[in-house]
Amino acid sequence: MNISFIGAGKIARRVAETLVRMEGVRLYAVAARDKGRAETFAREFGFEKSFGSYEDMLRDDGTGLVYINTTTSHHAEHIEMCINAGRPSLCEKAFTTTADEARRALSLASRKGVFVGEALWPRYMPMAETIREIIGSGRLGRITSLHANLGYPVGHVERLKRPELSGGALLDIGVYPLAFASLCFGDRVESFESAAEISDTGVDTSSYTRLKYENGRRAYLYATSESLSDRRGAIFGDEGYAVVENINNFEEVCIFGADNKLVERIAAPEQISGYEYQFESSINAIRKGKIECGEWNHGQIIGLMELMDGIRHSWGMYYPVEL
Repeated sequence: MNISFIGAGKIARRVAETLVRMEGVRLYAVAARDKGRAETFAREFGFEKSFGSYEDMLRDDGTGLVYINTTTSHHAEHIEMCINAGRPSLCEKAFTTTADEARRALSLASRKGVFVGEALWPRYMPMAETIREIIGSGRLGRITSLHANLGYPVGHVERLKRPELSGGALLDIGVYPLAFASLCFGDRVESFESAAEISDTGVDTSSYTRLKYENGRRAYLYATSESLSDRRGAIFGDEGYAVVENINNFEEVCIFGADNKLVERIAAPEQISGYEYQFESSINAIRKGKIECGEWNHGQIIGLMELMDGIRHSWGMYYPVEL
């Protein structure tokens, strides 16, 4: 399948490095507002074509699955641009700035029958199913709670500092602990409590969130753009617990018994980078005539956006598009 890019930034480079090592895909075209940047990117990774206009690329008959990696503030516009051109798209997280934008875009996709996915990569990884199997197996006994954290010292990056670019740690980093909680405990959140540190530009830099689920389970989540963290997730039961190394790109799961002794260590399968799975899932769905992925469907995309809206609003944090 032909793969085309809208955007040629840092994440695009890491994804392109993955795609060139995959079978069954062809790097077809890349578009950037700066045509010279698109041309340089295309030459480096072997794309057949480059464009200085997103619209021109979408009109090209060879454009297949479009990978959107622009700033979050522009995601809704670019998703809808792809849908209206009849092009399937896989958009980087956060899917949009607000849940309203997500609902509008996915409603349009449904009406026009065009595939749209979110590149929330851990949800597509084989280890995601392994973690779900451990939780459902009874090996940990009655499961009561989980902890998850993620931190990177990236708060100085311009797009993360500016509200008009949908900046802040929640949409860029906090989305991963929330997605981990969704993977483990589902999406039926009964209530939440959250607190955040807000920068002088008006975006969050660190946050702590407690989710309570309808079945009584609780998730305790931390995210920060100010420092590194150990990136761990841990699931706790009354007969044992499991520790997941790197919730952002699963490395291994260690299962411990009631005596705190290691029972089993499960390593993640070998992979190119971890980005390949979301493309494999998207291509498979498109070939089957579906408009969403089974691993992370439209209802879940909207649900996570609604939860992040609620968390932000509880802090008193609103983006310009909401005002």
